[in-house]
Amino acid sequence: MHGLEDYREIVGTKVIGEIARKARNLYGKHILHINSTYQGGGVAEILNSIVPLMNDIGIDTGWRTLHGFPDFFEMTKKFHNALQGDSLHFTERKKRLYYQANGDFATYTHIDHDCVIIHDPQPLPLIKFYKKRQPWIWRCHVDLSNPNPQLWDFLTTFILKYDLVLLSNEKYRKTDIPVEQRIVYPAIDPLSSKNMEISQADISKYLKKFGIGTDKPLVTQISRFDKWKDPEGVIKVFKLVKREVDCRLVLCGNLATDDPEGPRIYERTKRGIGKLIESGDIILVTDPVASNYIFINALQRASSVIIQKSIREGFGLVVTEALWKGIPVVASNAGGIPLQIVDGENGFLVDPFDNQGLADRIIRILQDPDLSKEMGRKGKEHVRENFLTTRLLMDYLDLLLEIIR
Repeated sequence: MHGLEDYREIVGTKVIGEIARKARNLYGKHILHINSTYQGGGVAEILNSIVPLMNDIGIDTGWRTLHGFPDFFEMTKKFHNALQGDSLHFTERKKRLYYQANGDFATYTHIDHDCVIIHDPQPLPLIKFYKKRQPWIWRCHVDLSNPNPQLWDFLTTFILKYDLVLLSNEKYRKTDIPVEQRIVYPAIDPLSSKNMEISQADISKYLKKFGIGTDKPLVTQISRFDKWKDPEGVIKVFKLVKREVDCRLVLCGNLATDDPEGPRIYERTKRGIGKLIESGDIILVTDPVASNYIFINALQRASSVIIQKSIREGFGLVVTEALWKGIPVVASNAGGIPLQIVDGENGFLVDPFDNQGLADRIIRILQDPDLSKEMGRKGKEHVRENFLTTRLLMDYLDLLLEIIR
């Protein structure tokens, strides 16, 4: 576990001192985060870093995960998709299941904290099951630019009870709810096993251990097997790249416990690859290997290009991770990705459905080492200034100092 002082060499003494100063006014306060999974996905990774840090600086901070049956998570995955614009067959039974799962959790989850922070839609109704004695914050990590109207109307009945909504992008603000909304960027932990500096020897060891050959340039996408990440589209792009440059595609993604759709997408993707798996030109990696953070670290650092072909994307921390490691990124101009990539400077932005455009930019990076190196340098500096854990911690401190009386 890392303490605040461990980040000093990365962000500087001034930032560390400012965080410590602000934390003094929150000593003795109790904060609670609630989300739907302890492992898998960006939210869990953020909480794994931010919760220990909040405790380290003197703020008593807890983290609980919502329990639910498989049919509950099957339904809330559809909610997740619908919030990002998908259609939804919405029934009274689904409403009852959603409400009941949160009610059951509330019966054995006692909340006596100075502030409660709820992450994403799964535990959103919890606020209905408590006598409100403290500020409640809803932290939404998904793209809300075009939510399904019927679902959004239903969820609004819960959102209206919250004191504050936190979003990842100005584009996600909703004008139809009279609840204050603020923008807080997600962040990565530069000292986590996924992002810390590792030696070339360790990179080679982990890639060899898990069967990733480096005799060809690696083009890699790391994300859940999710339709919004478009893994089948990634394969089409790779085939276009392969005509010009002899390289290898690695598709790597874990299967989170709150995402029952993942295994189906994985199997469908695998069926569509055919002989390219047998030849070793495409490698699919999933759990348990995909949950090995040091392996992910090594894979990102060994890649020549990281791609993120998202159709919808709340923020895209995998882009942040790659930029931090100095790897150029070619990604969709979607969601929070444009907040991280300055097109043509630290990577390339392409329309999500422009397969040829995506392929052309991957080829350009693979064929121009100087461009790759310069993009990598600029990408790391952009992350250092905007998207590290210490920046997120500062944002939370500012909010808590304002909202807790």
